[in-house]
Formats: sequence, C-alpha cells, structure tokens
Amino acid sequence: MDIDTFRSETRAWLEVNCPAEMRTPMGEDDICWGGRKFVFRSPAQKQWLEAMAAKGWTVPAWPKSYGGGGLSGDEQKILAEEMQRINARPPLQSFGIWMLGPALLQFGSEEQKRHYLPLIARGEIRWCQGYSEPGAGSDLAGLQTKGVDRGDHFEVTGQKIWTSYADKADWIFCLVRTEPEEKKHTGISFLLFDMESAGVSTKPIKLISGASPFCETFFDGVKVPKDQIVGARGQGWTIAKYLLTHEREMIGAADSALFAKSDLAADALAAIGLDDTGRLDDPMLRAEMGQFLVDELCFDAHLDMTGAYMRAGHELGARSAELKYLGTELNKRRQSLRVAAGGSDDLVWEGAANDAGQAAKDWLRSKANTIEGGTSEVMLSILSKAVLKLPG
Repeated sequence: MDIDTFRSETRAWLEVNCPAEMRTPMGEDDICWGGRKFVFRSPAQKQWLEAMAAKGWTVPAWPKSYGGGGLSGDEQKILAEEMQRINARPPLQSFGIWMLGPALLQFGSEEQKRHYLPLIARGEIRWCQGYSEPGAGSDLAGLQTKGVDRGDHFEVTGQKIWTSYADKADWIFCLVRTEPEEKKHTGISFLLFDMESAGVSTKPIKLISGASPFCETFFDGVKVPKDQIVGARGQGWTIAKYLLTHEREMIGAADSALFAKSDLAADALAAIGLDDTGRLDDPMLRAEMGQFLVDELCFDAHLDMTGAYMRAGHELGARSAELKYLGTELNKRRQSLRVAAGGSDDLVWEGAANDAGQAAKDWLRSKANTIEGGTSEVMLSILSKAVLKLPG
C-alpha cells in the first residue's frame, strides 16, 4: 500500500473508531493501564482500547504475529500524526509496551514472545519493574535479591524498592542473583513471575505529594518456574541494560505519562496579566519562559529526529540517556515556571477547587523525574563515556 493510501485509510478508520470522549485532554486518572485489576473509566475507553488492539495499533511497530501492527517506520509516523490531528488519546500505556516488550523481542524465546506479547498488546496484563533495592540504586549491579536453584524452579527471596505501581501490577520482570559465585554483573538473571504468587507482598510508599505510586516489594521464598527466565542464566545484566535504554526513552519523551502538562503562557497571562506594551507583566519571568519555550521546541525537534533514527532500524543505546536527561530536566523547569506563573495561589495544597494543590504536587513530582530510571548525574556520566568518549 502506498503512503497516501495508508494515510487516507487510517484517517477514515480513526474517524469511525475513535470515540469523541477519547479526543479530549487526558489527565493522569484517565490513563488506560490495562491488566486484570484495571477498571475502565467509561465504555468509550474500553471501546477505544479494543478497537486499537484488534488492529495491532496499541503496539504498531511490533510484528503482527505477536499482536502488533507490523507497520513500517513511515506508517508508524503517519498513524501518530493522524492520532495527533484528532487529539486521540493513547489507547493503552504500560511498562509492558515501553520496556518489557522490546526486551522480549530481543532476548525472549519464541514461546515467551507468542505468550506474553499479545497479552501486553491487548492490555490484558500489567507489569511492574523489579530493579532497585535499598542497597542497590545507582549501583544496580549490587542487588542482593537471590534466586536459589531448586531443580525445576528458582526460590526467590529479597526486597525491591521504588517499584512503580507494584500494588496494581499483575506480573513483575525482576532482576535476581542466581549465580552467587560469579562477579556481580554476571551473576544476575532476568525472571518473570506473577505478583499473586505465594510469598510476594507490597507496601506503598507515600510521597511528599500525598500520592503513592511507588512500593516496597518483598519476596519470601517465591517459586518461579525455570521457563520464566528470559535469556540465559547470568544474562540478566545485559537484558537489564537494554531495557533501561527503552525506559529512559519513555521517561524523557515529551509525551511521557509522568509529565504534567499545562499551557504555561495561558497560566501566566491569567495570573499576571499584560503590561502597557502587551507583554507579560513580569520581565524576568517573561525571559525565563521565552527561553524555556525555545528549548522545548528544540527538544521536540530532537525527538522527531530520534524517532526517524529509530524507525530506520537503529537502536538508541547510550543516547537514551540524552533523552532522559534533557526531557526530565526540561520538565523540572516546566513545573517551576508553572508555579512561578501562578504565584502564591499555586502553592496551596488543598482547597475547594478540583485542581487545588495540583501545581505544587506536580512541581514536587518533577524532582523525582530526574532520579527515577537513573539520576541526571548518572545520565551525564553515561553520555560523557559512551557518546563523547571522554576519559573516565
């Protein structure tokens, strides 16, 4: 099919199948995460997911045999453009799509791909990520959660921390030390298991904002069948690094679900007003906001270039650290400007309005963006060594 025909057919299909309700701005509570515990907010949300999943367009780049759309790079771009044209919401967002799926496509067995990937594509399974531990954050390879070989299964014991949405997830992809005699980077395996397995428990971590998206996760003798290991024993660190490139790309993306967006110019005009020359009546804030908006446009252009690079079949590799660093630092500036524009009114924590305190909470949340998935300092270190080739 030629590109023009694909565009016209895609546009027509979206007009028929995307409900009007799914063409409105989306808040954090409107995200469709899927999974067996997920409750749809409306029939339209469910209809939209089912329609897109049937087309394979929840994961348009994945092969059709694994529940994807099998689209070419140009077709993926057109689909994204046509969805943006009608302000269509993403039908499904998940760590399965952003992180585990690419890792399974690269390292999973054929049986694992055919089993797990269609479930992810249809939104029938929600995943969480078992990486960080109380003593293994930036030095992730120092993890101590162990998997003891018991013949037909591993017995997993240990603790993870900062496990996003562990209390809502169905399954976990988890780094476990299965080869205790090996060096720390080569003794880790990548396991998949059900969060309802005996011995798994979670405890939400309450943040300064009052939200609890993170959890402590505990494993007490969890039995994990050996066919639920991805790749070979001891290959977990290689898989983990590959997956992290996709996580960092996801966190740093301009449309990341982690970022609270707002119209900064409109917010500032409403709170501050104009001076006699028709400009924002705060010269310092006006200059900062102008610089931010320019930088945001540059970052969007950089994302477009990166998207074209990936659609051409290239892997991001270490450059994912670039997106993660730039995107999260930019979001931190965005939320600071938003609070500055709103003045003291945006420092309230609660009130009668539905969005009371939201700006302050989003400002606080943006600080975590520069920590999760690797701190900004770690990202700069990766870039200096792997991209700029500077000496250690």
